[in-house]
Amino acid sequence: MWEDFIYALQSFRRNKTRTFLSLLGVIIGVASVIVITSMGSSSTKQVSDTFGTSGLDCVSISQGFMRRRRDSVTLRFDESFRTNLFDNIRGIKKVWFKNNLNATLTYGETSGSVNCSAIETGYLEMYNMELESGEFFTVTDNQAGAQKIILSHDTAQTFFPAGDAVGKKIMLVSSNVTFGFKVIGVLKEQTTGMENGAAFVPRGFYAKKIKPNPEASTVLVQAVSNEKAVELVDQITEYCTKLTGTEGSVNVMSMQSMLNQMSEITKTMSIMLSAIAAISLLVGGIGIMNIMIVTVTERKQEIGIRKALGASPADIRQQFLVESASITLIGGILGIIAGIGISLAVEYVQKQSFIINVEACIVAFVFSVFVGIFFGLNPAGRAAKLDPVIALSGE
Repeated sequence: MWEDFIYALQSFRRNKTRTFLSLLGVIIGVASVIVITSMGSSSTKQVSDTFGTSGLDCVSISQGFMRRRRDSVTLRFDESFRTNLFDNIRGIKKVWFKNNLNATLTYGETSGSVNCSAIETGYLEMYNMELESGEFFTVTDNQAGAQKIILSHDTAQTFFPAGDAVGKKIMLVSSNVTFGFKVIGVLKEQTTGMENGAAFVPRGFYAKKIKPNPEASTVLVQAVSNEKAVELVDQITEYCTKLTGTEGSVNVMSMQSMLNQMSEITKTMSIMLSAIAAISLLVGGIGIMNIMIVTVTERKQEIGIRKALGASPADIRQQFLVESASITLIGGILGIIAGIGISLAVEYVQKQSFIINVEACIVAFVFSVFVGIFFGLNPAGRAAKLDPVIALSGE
């Protein structure tokens, strides 16, 4: 077989143009599969990086928008709802309540509307948010309804460009009522995660000064693990539907389930596009079969001489199968090199990390060799069946 491979390489060198054209379809097919799968893997990683690792164990619950039936129950996100969740659903670590305020912050001559959230103690720590300076809310701050505020990095930069926000007094206007707040902390800049609030105040303040005994606008359920969070989405949805008698009464989602769904979509698209790209491999295989049929016709006398010297049909078949497989073997290697090169070029141009899918490289390479063997069977069979007398006559 090794001698057949060496002879195949010599044959390729004698017919450079024909060999190049045969290789082209295989190279394009393998390179396309590698580039597409690499783009899919990179997109998945980019989505994962955008979500970050914080909050993947959380499930968000908010009011749904479906029309309620007359006999349906109105769901209230109050303390009884929190208690019922713990009592009826397993795998819950903690339940957090949050309310949103349409607020305007003013400091000196700087004023602007911000997305302000009234949160419970430990909420920011649960999201793994870190402080650039200052401190988080304490249990006492929440119970007393302290007029203290924590600003995001961007908000602090807007109102306190000198970076001296902690300890300063800032005015917050909500529902046409003005409150004075002390800045006790500034968060580090957040590049990942779903929590993007501009300012945070104790929920106790909201309950005492804005709306007594408020229902939460959003409920955050922290699961015991990321995997359990995915399960809780269905369990909470089923529980709330049963409680209200209305499907769609709440919107329930988790970052982990969203990430899983997006990963599945990206994976499915990559497989579909790879299948389309693999068609070029099949087209290249058909081209190889045509070339090999021509090669068999041109080398009839050579086949006749080998048979006359004692070569069996199996030896002749193996010679041409090795030659056909060698074309796709070389094409597969060149396709992998081209695919990785194109992927690196895209990474350089788009300034983003690119992941080379090793499994795709292996599968594309093996498939290319298989194509060479499959489409080489017919020409090799023809060569093996040639009658030595007819082959030597060149007819």
